[in-house]
Amino acid sequence: GGVMIGDGQSRFSINGKPIYHFVGTSTFSEYTVVHVGCVAKINPSAPLDKVCVLSCGISTGLGAALNVAKPVKGSSVAVFGLGAVGLAAAEGARIAGALRIIGVDINPKRFNAAKKFGV
Repeated sequence: GGVMIGDGQSRFSINGKPIYHFVGTSTFSEYTVVHVGCVAKINPSAPLDKVCVLSCGISTGLGAALNVAKPVKGSSVAVFGLGAVGLAAAEGARIAGALRIIGVDINPKRFNAAKKFGV
């Protein structure tokens, strides 16, 4: 871990020793180099407080459902936590063809939003 996807090498060093980044991006660093697959071009007029959820919440939840859980068409899926990641996971389950998506959260206010996503 901590290297570029394309060639397995770090792009940074200090005192001749490589510095490794986290999950291919190191978004908390002052400078970073990322693989083209980790970059999204954002329209300059787009509100950053809205598009920022695309970088983590949606890709994490959608990816967890489609690439890890891989629900089969017609299956039932339970999603624990109905924040941005959970709602994106529910959407991934819907895209995969899950017939029943059950949402679980300790915050009852999240259920109304979840119902809009078919949970």
